Formats: sequence, C-alpha cells, structure tokens
Amino acid sequence: MHGDVSDDFSVEYLVVGAGPAGLQAAYFLEQTGRSYLVVESGNTPGTFFSRFPRHRKLISINKVHTGWDDPELKLRTDWNSLLSDEGAPLFTSYTPRYFPDADDLVRYLADFAAAHRLNVRHDTTIAEITRPDGGDFVARDQHGNAFRAKRVIMATGVSKPYVPDIEGIETAEPYGTVSVDPADFTGQRVLIIGRGNSAFETADNLIETASVIHVAGPGSLRMAWQTHFVGHLRAVNNNFLDTYQLKSQNALLDGHIASVRRQEDSSYLVAVSFSRADDIVKEIRYDRVILATGFRFDATVFAEECRPELTINDRFPAQTETWESINVPDLYFAGTLSQVRDFKKSTSGFIHGFRYGVRALHRILEQRYHERSWPARELPKAGDAVADAVIGRVNRSSALWQQFGFLGDAVVVGEDGSVRYYEEVPVAHLHRAIEDGSFGKADSYFTVTLEYGADHDQVNPFDITVDRLAQHDTTGLDSRYLHPVVRRFQDGAPAGEHHITENLENEWDSEDVHRSPLLRFLSGHLQP
Repeated sequence: MHGDVSDDFSVEYLVVGAGPAGLQAAYFLEQTGRSYLVVESGNTPGTFFSRFPRHRKLISINKVHTGWDDPELKLRTDWNSLLSDEGAPLFTSYTPRYFPDADDLVRYLADFAAAHRLNVRHDTTIAEITRPDGGDFVARDQHGNAFRAKRVIMATGVSKPYVPDIEGIETAEPYGTVSVDPADFTGQRVLIIGRGNSAFETADNLIETASVIHVAGPGSLRMAWQTHFVGHLRAVNNNFLDTYQLKSQNALLDGHIASVRRQEDSSYLVAVSFSRADDIVKEIRYDRVILATGFRFDATVFAEECRPELTINDRFPAQTETWESINVPDLYFAGTLSQVRDFKKSTSGFIHGFRYGVRALHRILEQRYHERSWPARELPKAGDAVADAVIGRVNRSSALWQQFGFLGDAVVVGEDGSVRYYEEVPVAHLHRAIEDGSFGKADSYFTVTLEYGADHDQVNPFDITVDRLAQHDTTGLDSRYLHPVVRRFQDGAPAGEHHITENLENEWDSEDVHRSPLLRFLSGHLQP
C-alpha cells in the first residue's frame, strides 16, 4: 500500500506516540475491545526517553520500600508505573533507585506493551494528518502509508525544542545535542539559557570543570518543595544554587537575554537585561552558550483544515475540559500535552498525574461515543454512609493524591433521592456533565478533592515562625498542607465547603477530628 487507505489501516482510534501516555491509552482501549492502533516513530516504546533527559537521571520518584501492602497506596510514591487491572508490570521492580535511570523506563515501557499485547506499530513517523470534507482523519507516514481513524489521540508529548525570540539564538548549542561530557567544558565560561530542570541539570553536570557558569532567564525562580508543582526546580537539581550563594564563581542571572553574538574567535558576547537592576543591559563574554528552554508541541503535521489552535506561547494545543481540541472535534490529547488544563498547578504533565487523566479521558470517550456510563456505586441517602465513603477514599486513593485539586470524586444526589458515588472525575468536566445530564438528573452534588491551602506556595514550609494548624483542629480551614476538601453545589453554584484538617501521616480516620465534623456538614443536606 502506498498512499491509499486500506481497511487494514482503518480504526476507531489512532493513538500517535507510544510513550507512557500512548501506552496507557492503548491499555484502556484494549481492555474495552475498541479498534485502535498506536504509531511510534522509534523502534521501541518510549523513544523520547532513550535520549532525554540528557544526563539520564529521572526526577520522578521511585520509592520501593513504603511499609504499605495496599497496591493503591503504593502508587502514591510510585511515579513511573502505568495503571492496569492486573497491577503488573510495576516500575518499582525494575530498579531500587529513588531517582531512576531513564533507560530503566524505556525497558519498562517495552515490557508493559508486550505484557498487555498492545497494538503498536513502530518505525512509523506521521508526516501529515488531514481530514477530508470534515469526515475521518487520514494520517500518512514517512513511507506514504495511510491510516484512517474516526478519532485521534495525540500522545507525542512536546517533541520540538522551544526556541525563544532572541537575536542570534540560532548560534547557541541546543540542550538536545550539546555534549554531556564535562571534560569538554574544562576551564570555560558557560552561559545556560533557561530556568527549568533541564537547565539546572546541565549546570550541575559542569560544576567540576567549567570555570564560570551562569544560568539566565526571566521571572522568579520557583522551588518545587515550596510550590508543590514538580515541574519547578527540584532539589535533586539545585546543587548549583549553593555554588552561587556560597561565592564559587557561578551565578543565577535574573533577566532577559537581549542578544547572542558569535565572535570571530568562536566566543560569544551576550547582552543581558537585568530585571532587578532597572533593566540595565550588560554585555558578558562566554566560551559556550547552551539553550535549555524546554520543548513545545509540533502542530505542523496537521493540515490546515484540522490544525489545532495553540496556547501558552504556542507551546501546547488549546483544549476543552475533556482534553479535546477547542477547534477540531474528535481530536484529543493525552500525556504531557494535557497539562494545559492545570498548567503549573497539578501533575498532568507527568506520568504520575496523567496516567489518571488518561483513564478519565477513556471514560469520557466511552460515555460520549459508546453509551457507557461513568462507573458509579449507589449509596444510602444517609450522612454516615457518605461520610464513610469519603473517608475511605481520601485515605486510600492515589488518583486524588497525585492529581490534587484537579481530579475529584463526586457524590451526586438525584432528583429521585438516589445517591451515586463517582470516582476520579476531572472537576471542570464534572460541572459541565452535571449541567448537561451526563451524570443523571441531580438535585445537588458534592465534590471530594485533596488540596493544598490557598497560600501554600507563598510560605516557606521550613520557617518555624509561621504558624501551623494544630493537628486536632476540626475546621481545617487554615490547612496549608495537602488535606481533603468537600464542597456542595446546588443548581451549579457553590453552596457549602468543608475542610478536613491536614494530618502528619495523611490518615484522616479520627472520629472526633475528621469523621464527625464531616458528618455534621453532610447531614445538613442528607438524612442523618
């Protein structure tokens, strides 16, 4: 076949990319017997991780020894395993390292695909996606083979380098190709443009050999241990900050790079506009300039009639609350591309977050296209039954734990008096689904989430002069750390809110402190 669409290549779902998100999507499609195909440009699943991160250490936690027997609880500290009903394979069996090697993830993904007999076609690079007359999508690979699909799930990740608009930036060395051998930088002055983990990972690698290292970028540096957003600078990559603040010739430059000029002797002259010095511009000489400003989504494979709109500096596809393109119906996004919906707030950009997002996406697709309702269980219309269900979930759920404030459980009180408990619904989608009747006719409903306090990212958690909430407080209103929040909605509007106070062991099982106050809140709206 060359250029034509064969029945052998016609599917309900075409999943582009066999990384973690693509394989997770394929697993659920396989389980429900849907017609699908996953296409991957490389010769193994997870090709991206065979190159990145460049220094091979992942910053996704792999905690093997937890003291727990419950596999659901273990997923709270296992940030790399994919979800499966069989509970295998698990990444934690591949290495004991807390910050594992990227090659272990590549090996794990290949084994996951094989164990579940997922339909993956390798060495297939999609060169163009069209949608003739607004019908099925047609994707063509590098050989001209054509694949027809009713729906497309893009799980490619952000595959192209993000290049900021800086004069002369094309002369810098990209993060993706620059040497990772510290000896190549011996005695050199190095500028790294970027303020993310890839930039600091690169800087940390050069501390022992480079004479001077500057890391530059706009805005305030944000630490993951304070913001709870794991994409901010992680402690495992911040050794460089010590060398700056303890006066070891390195520095963090707060400002914009105005220009990068390559000199005749191959050195660079870089103009830096300093944010905290009234934008004073200073020209600084360097031997090497490395560009580590992250990645972006590649939308160029889409023909004009089905090209998704972009957002956030044109780095990501714009999406609805169901991860569907805002301008191309039936085009969905999974994995790190889905972080648009909780950008720099929760965990949709990472495996331990988006694995649950992919499961939620699958349930949305099943409901929308295959008339399968979102799984739910009936509860008695009694406050104590609902309180027990809520307490049980917040004490055990890994999805609410990882996708804090973004995924929530829902307790829906029907017009007929029935009470239904739904798990792991994107909160933004829940409100829309209640409105359009997708979750049945509702008199009122409650959301159950785990959340940090309102000012959690503004307070230094190690500052003992800052008051912390007493563990026996029954209101929970001032909790800054992760804690359960139950909200009631009536006619689509907020009608009540209850916080269960934070707990050192994250165990909300005290009758007096946790359950009874929740029961009082619920009983005002349900039978006692």
